[in-house]
Amino acid sequence: MKLIILDRDGVINFDSASFIKTADEWQPIPGSLEAIARLNQAGYQVVICTNQSGIARGLLNMNALNAIHQKMHMAAHEVGAEIDAIFFCPHAASDNCDCRKPKSGMFLEIAKRYEISLKGIPNIGDSLRDLQAGFNSGCISYLVLTGKGTQTQTEDGLPPDTLIYPDLAAAVDGLLDATETTDEVAAAILPSA
Repeated sequence: MKLIILDRDGVINFDSASFIKTADEWQPIPGSLEAIARLNQAGYQVVICTNQSGIARGLLNMNALNAIHQKMHMAAHEVGAEIDAIFFCPHAASDNCDCRKPKSGMFLEIAKRYEISLKGIPNIGDSLRDLQAGFNSGCISYLVLTGKGTQTQTEDGLPPDTLIYPDLAAAVDGLLDATETTDEVAAAILPSA
């Protein structure tokens, strides 16, 4: 199984310092949904892993979050993209839960749900906590410079060998090109039948 884990705000959709609280406020970054469609066409199951502390802060409720995710799914379907699952943490940092990134609780749940090791699984985010949570679970870190990414690029603590791309579309291009090259090398090494 080919799996990829994406953060939501700042990676798939535009981020907001005042949180995405309604479906109207959710707006995809140009090219992001098409990038997910390319991942699907390459055989990837796409999973979103997102902190949503706006719930704990009382800025939105579960109905609003469900409406945001329904809009995202519908927009994805319009371009032939499929998001397999969404894992989210509704807690505030002060709750000290195990699921809020940079802790790895959601990543452990993803591994359990899909019955796989996350070693080598691509994890794309725009913040340090996205990348740290994935790295601590064995994922390969991809930083996008959308959302908080430009600021994150200057921070200490980026996981070793983090791959940096301008946006999700470019990260997916890089991932698929690398995968294609690896497959071609493997095919050249394997003897023909």
